[in-house]
Amino acid sequence: MVRSFSFSLISLSTARADFAPYFYDNGPYSQNGNLALFSLSEDTPVGTQIYCLNGTDPEGQEVRYGLSFDPGSKEYFSVDPESGNITLVEKLDREVHLRLVVERVTIFVMDANDEKPEFKNMPAIIDVLETTESGSSIYKAEAVDRDTGSGGSVTYYLQTNLFAIDRHSGVLRIKPGEMLDFEKTKTHFVTVFAKDGGGNYNGKEQFLSSSATLTINVIDAQDTPPSFIGTPYFGYVYEVSVPGSEIFTVVAKDGDVGSPNPICYSFDDGDDGVFHINKTTGRITLLTLPMYLKREIFNIKVRASEVSPEGRLMDYGVTTVVIRVVDLNNNPPTFYGENGPQNMFELTMYEHPPEGEILRGLKITVNDSDQGANAKFNLRLIGPGRMLRVVPQTVLNEAQVTILVEDSAAMDYEKHHFLTYKLLAVEIDTPERFSSTADIVIHLLDTNDNAPKFSSDYYIARIPENSPGGSNVVSVTASDPDSGPWGEVKYSIYGSGADIFLIQSASGIIYTQPWASLDAEVRSKYNFYVKAEDAEGKYSLAEVFVTVLDLNDHPPAFNDNFLEKTMVIGAPVKIEAVDDDAEIPNNVIEYAIMKAEPDNNIFDINADTGEIMLKSYIKSMAIIQNITKQTDFTWSLVVQARDRGQPSFSTTAVVKIDITEETQLSGGPLGSFLMQSRNKPLQILGMLAGVIVLMVIVTVIISTATFMRNKKSNRILPNRRVRRRQRKQPTWNFKNPFKKPESSGEKFRVEEEEPEPEVVVENVNYNNNVSNVARHWPPPPCAPSLPPPAPPYIPGERQWAVPSVSATVAPKPRKKPVMTRQDTVNKALVSELKMRLEQKRLLKHQ
Repeated sequence: MVRSFSFSLISLSTARADFAPYFYDNGPYSQNGNLALFSLSEDTPVGTQIYCLNGTDPEGQEVRYGLSFDPGSKEYFSVDPESGNITLVEKLDREVHLRLVVERVTIFVMDANDEKPEFKNMPAIIDVLETTESGSSIYKAEAVDRDTGSGGSVTYYLQTNLFAIDRHSGVLRIKPGEMLDFEKTKTHFVTVFAKDGGGNYNGKEQFLSSSATLTINVIDAQDTPPSFIGTPYFGYVYEVSVPGSEIFTVVAKDGDVGSPNPICYSFDDGDDGVFHINKTTGRITLLTLPMYLKREIFNIKVRASEVSPEGRLMDYGVTTVVIRVVDLNNNPPTFYGENGPQNMFELTMYEHPPEGEILRGLKITVNDSDQGANAKFNLRLIGPGRMLRVVPQTVLNEAQVTILVEDSAAMDYEKHHFLTYKLLAVEIDTPERFSSTADIVIHLLDTNDNAPKFSSDYYIARIPENSPGGSNVVSVTASDPDSGPWGEVKYSIYGSGADIFLIQSASGIIYTQPWASLDAEVRSKYNFYVKAEDAEGKYSLAEVFVTVLDLNDHPPAFNDNFLEKTMVIGAPVKIEAVDDDAEIPNNVIEYAIMKAEPDNNIFDINADTGEIMLKSYIKSMAIIQNITKQTDFTWSLVVQARDRGQPSFSTTAVVKIDITEETQLSGGPLGSFLMQSRNKPLQILGMLAGVIVLMVIVTVIISTATFMRNKKSNRILPNRRVRRRQRKQPTWNFKNPFKKPESSGEKFRVEEEEPEPEVVVENVNYNNNVSNVARHWPPPPCAPSLPPPAPPYIPGERQWAVPSVSATVAPKPRKKPVMTRQDTVNKALVSELKMRLEQKRLLKHQ
């Protein structure tokens, strides 16, 4: 154990740097970072790389690493200045350096999801009988993840349409409704994926998976009967034939090509006892002389039966052999090549030759040595499809045979590497109908006539939004049946949605860019094209749709953690939280009351809308006071907003609720407005200021109109004081616009002035801010002065008199209003508003 050492990070820069480099702090359990809380076993071999320093420079300049030790101490480690790799260079001995231990430290190593699942019994090869029933289990995959918790749980899945796997137990089954078929596919390669449950690693959640291949060999079962080859069958008995002569040989093969059984041949019907068939070879021979044959044509039904290893006859197939008895006409048509009689012709050519082209490599001549009608015969070409045509079709004695291309598209190397035809020559008018055949074998050469073809026109993939860069998204597959380089496929992607994806050109695996960061709240859908191209540029396209799956990574949030609400009994108050997740149920919020003080049993909350309301039986403040024994009607509620995601996130807010009864204030709409807005003093002040401005404007307009009217009348005012009596004054009653008038008869009243020497203007209102004001008019012929300005506006009714030359405006005598309970409530509300405004003003100045 070394007493101590330190490591340094140096920035190398040709430009001036303003900030020092720093190490990454990857945690005490990391092998890459700043070496904090790192421990090392004393038996670590010398030369072992024990750690990798990891640092960076804020200006992006190159960094170098170094180590320093206590003076006089031995240097046990060395560091590569460029890579930061720390190597042990001296043997450690804990016992020698035991005196240097000053404190015993217990380090708990916490598990991180850093281990992939490992298969214990794969890759493997198994044999499965093709008759195995669908739904049967055929293998059990087993994988182990050395992590703990969810990171150690393993689920299985695979991508195939024929097999299914239990995602928890790993039992592999044949899918219900599916069957194995040896004749179609002899071997299946199944890739089994094992994925853990995910866990934290380096501060991020990650899911690890691994795969292994299971090779399934399909074992052939005896489920296909034998089939005859080269039908129809025709045989002939000639006049020169003798007993024991071969007439025809039938050939049958077991349909179970994996482990075929031997075939046993026999006659079913039509042989009349004059023919014999070899049970093993299928050779049909004559048992008697031709002169004893009673028919010219024999339709013999031949059976081919499978023979089990125990010697038991099993499935069978039946065909008909037509045997004709011919007389005289001893020479059938014969095919010749360049070197004489020949019954096999071969040709090598490229696939898809032009239609109508002559196969010049075939030099065939046909000849019948008989004369006349016995030398007339037809030519027919028997083989797969109608790709070729023979010319001529009718021959007399001898002709050069020409083969023409009939169907160019069908001559496809990918379907047939070679084509086998039989050229048949059959006499027309002879009773014997002699015939002969020649085999024509055409070997096709491949051309690049196919473009790669995707297994699907589009691919749909889903990937979680927290997937790290370089995560696999989807694997696309395209095949090109051409051979050689023409059949090699290279993949590429393009399109507006392909910027953050890459594709392996050889395998077709699409994965995210190393720097890609997926976020379903920013973008949840990507769409782009994938291109499969062969060596000569032939290509095809498929479309890829990628959906970024939303994870519940945002908790609900209130606008403010402390909310103030006023609740009128009978009406709910609403709170609202917002969840920034992109999809449901991650952004669906449920509300709940966690705590209420001073009493917890008088509120309900709508879990979906966030509306807080009193219990249904609470109809008045008296009921609340009776239940809770509280005189203060202010409650503090702790309200929780929780989303429905997995895992679920929640947040809380404190809601302060003032409970009041719905009271119709005197003054109508004004009272209601004050009650509803008592928690909003600025709104009330704005309304009052607007009313004051409106009243001032009306007053100025009326005064100006009065002055202009008096000016136009050009009256000479008397040079004496005129007294206006209050009871005879005309009244302009400016009443509160929010209060109902005491009577509908309040109108402007104007009376003729009396010849009094004095003018008295009275202003009567609640505040008595103007009283007994005597005005002296200037001597004529000067115009009268403007009316006095309006007094400051105070909520409530206001009346004032405006003097004029021809009349006076005075308030109507009224009785002192009686204070009601409603007025008391109004004054209380106004006082409360003033108090709250004063408190806010004091808080701002603190």
